[in-house]
Amino acid sequence: MGLRTNPPIFFASTGLAILFVAVTILFTDQINDVFSRMTGFILSSLSWFYILGVTVFLGFLIWIAISRYGSVRLGGPDSRPEFSNWAWFAMLFAAGIGTILMFWGVAEPINHYANPPRVPLGFDGSAEEFAGTAAAAKQAITFTNYHFALHTWAIFTLPALAFAYFIFRRGLPMRVSSFFYPFLGERIHGPIGRIIDVTTVLGTLFGLSVSIGLGSAQINSGLSRLFGFDLDGGAVELASQLGIIVVITAIAIVSVALGLDKGIKRLSNINILMSIGLLLFVFAVASSPLFLAKGVVEQTGDYLSNIVSLAFWNDTYAGTGWQDGWTVFYWAWTITWAPFIGIFIARISKGRTIREFVAGVLGLPTLFSVIWFSTFGLAAFDIERANPGVLVGPVVEDADIPGALYVFLRELPVAETLSTLVAAIAIVIVAIFFITSSDSASLVIDMMCNGDQNTVPPTRQRVFWAVLEGLVALALIFGAGPAALDALSEVITVIGLPFFVMSFFMMAALVVSLREDPDVPGNVVKSPPRSGDETPAPTESTGSD
Repeated sequence: MGLRTNPPIFFASTGLAILFVAVTILFTDQINDVFSRMTGFILSSLSWFYILGVTVFLGFLIWIAISRYGSVRLGGPDSRPEFSNWAWFAMLFAAGIGTILMFWGVAEPINHYANPPRVPLGFDGSAEEFAGTAAAAKQAITFTNYHFALHTWAIFTLPALAFAYFIFRRGLPMRVSSFFYPFLGERIHGPIGRIIDVTTVLGTLFGLSVSIGLGSAQINSGLSRLFGFDLDGGAVELASQLGIIVVITAIAIVSVALGLDKGIKRLSNINILMSIGLLLFVFAVASSPLFLAKGVVEQTGDYLSNIVSLAFWNDTYAGTGWQDGWTVFYWAWTITWAPFIGIFIARISKGRTIREFVAGVLGLPTLFSVIWFSTFGLAAFDIERANPGVLVGPVVEDADIPGALYVFLRELPVAETLSTLVAAIAIVIVAIFFITSSDSASLVIDMMCNGDQNTVPPTRQRVFWAVLEGLVALALIFGAGPAALDALSEVITVIGLPFFVMSFFMMAALVVSLREDPDVPGNVVKSPPRSGDETPAPTESTGSD
């Protein structure tokens, strides 16, 4: 067929994806019921496991970066980074967290401001009385930073590091099954490895399809506010959303066909520059830029001073269930993106040391996220305090999460024409974020099916996956409407649990393999046996950078 891929993984993934979409459309309610029960169990009974697990991932990454393993280069001793630090960060940003910044930058702080996650022990009053206070505002941004800074990026960084190590240092295929090599050996090339890889491909495909569907809703909301048409939930909204998905998919196809350097890299650079421009614009036109500057510094310190407490908080005593719908749901959802983001980050990070890798992948996006959420959150609070209800009303009470950013931009103290122009630019930024996510995912899925990072597969294979992502989203929305996306959201949350468990094996596999790595300073490696020797004499490696 002219393909350069692994047939069992490629065709099994394709067939199962098509079959599942058909079943979901035909039996939406039944699928939703089964998986909603499973999701409910995960969110309520395993919340402590997710909270503790992600904190363990973060601690492990910090330890491995500062340990003697930190000097190991992800590639040969003489390999060097393929991309500059700027291009590297831009692609990290666009593939991993850009969509989250735009979607939740205003929505989450305002939600926590109006409905505080927890009332401090020293506060003499109810949660309703605490809402809207300065302390509630401070807590809201701290929780938002907790959700989207170090802990979220630990979920991405851990698999990315494992993939980069086993792919570039051990020469294993670019597949999720590769980090099981220390435990399964050559069996990763057999049925067990294929089951792992097919499950990963399906999880990535469905996760991206749902995100494209949800992203189209945010773009739709922006366009409706920009041009004043009514989203009545009927034919107009459906047609608009389907058209947006077609446009996103078409541009993603062009980008993925151009390749990593000409397509994804260029779009990522454009996107981060536009995002920084939007951030600076909010700073410049805010009613008090000094308030924002002081607040960003203070919120950064508040986040760092509370991170240990939040990292282990399980809502044990109050038992409100708040954490199940926010923190634990985030972790369960994010973990479904981890294989895709992990392999993509690994692909663009060859040649960096483990220490550089962890510091860059964990540190740079975290710094940007803290600045972003603190800025947009503080600016939103400033607007809400000046005109109570202007943001809380539509975003929280009317639950218009997709439209939160556009409501915020409309309320900035600038001329209406400028506000409209910036809203249009924001729509473009959101669209590019979803385009870069789609083309990055297409590249990664093709890598997982191909497994060989040293050969360039036919372009039509990458295009095929970009088309399939768009078709899955289109089929679900057109065939069953928003209920199908809800059902699939439940499914990928359940699929995320085995991926979460796999992450613990990743840590063990990395430690086992690094202890045997001859390039690690201090490792004792065995020399080949000499003639007549029954036992080879151990020699101590001096290590190599």
